[in-house]
Amino acid sequence: MKKILITYQLKAEGLEELEGKYEITQPVGKSIFTKEEVIELIPQFEILIPNFTFYTDKDIIDKGSKLELISNYGVGYNNIDVDYATKKGVVVTNIPNSTREPTAELAFALLLGAARRIGYYDRKLRTPQGVSWGVYGDSGLPVYGKTLGIIGMGRIGQSLARRAVASGMNIIYHNRNRLAEVIENEYGAKHVSKEELLKNADFISLNAPYTPETHKMIGEKELNMMKSTAIFINTARGDMVDEKALANALKENKIWAAALDVFENEPHIIPELLELDNVLLAPHAGTKTIEDRIKMAIEMCHNILGFYEGTYPISRVN
Repeated sequence: MKKILITYQLKAEGLEELEGKYEITQPVGKSIFTKEEVIELIPQFEILIPNFTFYTDKDIIDKGSKLELISNYGVGYNNIDVDYATKKGVVVTNIPNSTREPTAELAFALLLGAARRIGYYDRKLRTPQGVSWGVYGDSGLPVYGKTLGIIGMGRIGQSLARRAVASGMNIIYHNRNRLAEVIENEYGAKHVSKEELLKNADFISLNAPYTPETHKMIGEKELNMMKSTAIFINTARGDMVDEKALANALKENKIWAAALDVFENEPHIIPELLELDNVLLAPHAGTKTIEDRIKMAIEMCHNILGFYEGTYPISRVN
């Protein structure tokens, strides 16, 4: 019987399909194993399940003398040294399907929340100074009829586009490769260069995967291209944005607002962002509902069953 090591305590409902087929070890009495604990345990296991915040590096992979599969509990896999895993003959999988709709849902919620200043209003109404109830005071920005620029028009980007179109928005997007015409027509989307998108979009959503090429792809230069009324949304990865440059742009009103679910050094958020009223913050909560997290575990289990038994297609990233 193959042995599975899970770095984070997952709910039993998501692991039911593995019961009786695999020997499962996960934290008991606490939420997560430390790196040191995983290094000590990993030599016994063929399968490792890291959650999306647990970095699986060379040290862990080297200790996994029996390791055959890393089934990531997350769609992004920058928490795994995929190149080294590949070199060692270890297959890496991710879960792109169960994460698609909830992440797009939160991205659109952040878009609306930042534009209509929901977080700002809520905070200020709870303080003695309150917020302006006047006709024009403390106004937000409209969404209907505005242009959403999506950087990374993959599964999540397209799901976000669907929501935006339903709310009367226009879609432009930037991908390394242009989408098929039938997909563009579905959303009325226009493929543009990154520079054109940054200059013309009223809302800019970052939905591309993290790679060395996309590291800090949004910095001072890119922020200076944006409209002064632009709103920037990031539900991709924090390392794709220069946070200090973003904080400066917000502080100096070079852009109107930002809405962020991911950060460079999670769970740490730089003080400059925490002090600003024109940024809406969430704690990497794109898939943070119990129902969606269970769906993620099920898809992750399907990668394991597909790899060993061929009963499901697997989402292999190497």
